Amino acid sequence: MSDKAKKTGDVLIRVENLSKSFGDNLVLDDISIDICKGEVISVIGPSGCGKSTFIRSLNLLEEPTGGKIIFEGEDITERGVDIRRVREKIGMVFQQFNLFGNMTVKKNIMLAPVKLKLMTKPEAEKKAMELLEMVGLAEKADNYPSQLSGGQKQRVAIARSLAMNPDVMLFDEPTSALDPEMVNEVLNIMNRLAEQGMTMVVVTHEMGFAKGVSTRAIFIDEGKIREDGPPEDVFTNPKNERLRDFLKSVL
Repeated sequence: MSDKAKKTGDVLIRVENLSKSFGDNLVLDDISIDICKGEVISVIGPSGCGKSTFIRSLNLLEEPTGGKIIFEGEDITERGVDIRRVREKIGMVFQQFNLFGNMTVKKNIMLAPVKLKLMTKPEAEKKAMELLEMVGLAEKADNYPSQLSGGQKQRVAIARSLAMNPDVMLFDEPTSALDPEMVNEVLNIMNRLAEQGMTMVVVTHEMGFAKGVSTRAIFIDEGKIREDGPPEDVFTNPKNERLRDFLKSVL
């Protein structure tokens, strides 16, 4: 296990027998997994295997067909749970940046904490500038998203999620919409978050990140977790035949 983000043994998210169907199409098939504080988990697998559905299920952006998701001891799949309150602690970064084009970069980051009354406007502005400094975009605070590159937009999207002080960050292929030269600027921010101990679950095609930054790699195929372990084992000594074939095609 990498020393960049150590597993503490404290379970943050427990997934029990998770399944998800779209009509007759079974996309997730009886997945059970514990995600512990401080882990950086890369989720890899072929296109259409269920990776994105899995990560979107963790905060109920996809509603499971069966099973439970227990976040910080609370079954968030139970009827009556205020999922908006839960999502305040689960940051999410998507393939597309989903920034508000009519707001400046700074105001995009300030919006949720102020709207949810978690911070006053001055507090949110101070936090936004700290986060923009962290992602290397302080000078873009008063720019609009249309004035940014794809890599810069994704870094703003990460800062926006961090403004809520989440306990875990979910990334759904955060670099897949970027030009190749912009990928590293986003991965560098994610690497820094890992070094700071942020719990992260990352659906990714960036095998260098999965091998070098993750504390754990999960291979999903046909809606099932086929392999789960330290990256050095998953990548250099794969036990699953489908994983071996997959790695030959991407490495």
